[in-house]
Amino acid sequence: MTNSTDDLEILIELMARLPGLGPRSARRAVLKMVQKRALLLAPLAEAMQAVAESARECLTCGNISTAETCPICADPRRATGEICVVEDVADLWAMERSLAFRGRYHVLGGTLSALDAVGPEDLRIPRLLERIREEGISEVILALNATVEGQTTAHYIAESLEGRGVKITSLAQGVPIGGELDYLDDGTITAALRARKSL
Repeated sequence: MTNSTDDLEILIELMARLPGLGPRSARRAVLKMVQKRALLLAPLAEAMQAVAESARECLTCGNISTAETCPICADPRRATGEICVVEDVADLWAMERSLAFRGRYHVLGGTLSALDAVGPEDLRIPRLLERIREEGISEVILALNATVEGQTTAHYIAESLEGRGVKITSLAQGVPIGGELDYLDDGTITAALRARKSL
């Protein structure tokens, strides 16, 4: 049986594994939660337990949700004929934070990489092609990171969609080479989305 000090150390070590938190920040966060136990620690523990039991990938787009279909895919007002393709859920959330896009999304779950042996079948590219056909998509916005892998994936998708009568665009100004969507501010994402260009 562990004692309370060991439990605290375990919690600090687990918190320190989170992005943006190191050992010192985790220690401060745990101390604050323990000091405000009723206000922070107990509700946080309950919320984490609920999410651990119910969180899943949206069957349609790959977003994280507590239902089989996420709120974005379930919202009929989002059926604009536009689909924004992103690398991962963090990028989807960054796009949503900007409030610049009101269509639907598709999370690939990564990018093509010959070095890591990641091919189209390892990503949600086949499902993307199905959705474009099934949902009557008129524009595909490739909002992939401006990395070599991101751009390789964008070109592969663009080539796969040739001759299907779908407009293909990508984010334009504001996204630096080597930049990742999750680290961009809302204004930069908004400007890049509005200035998208055809491939």
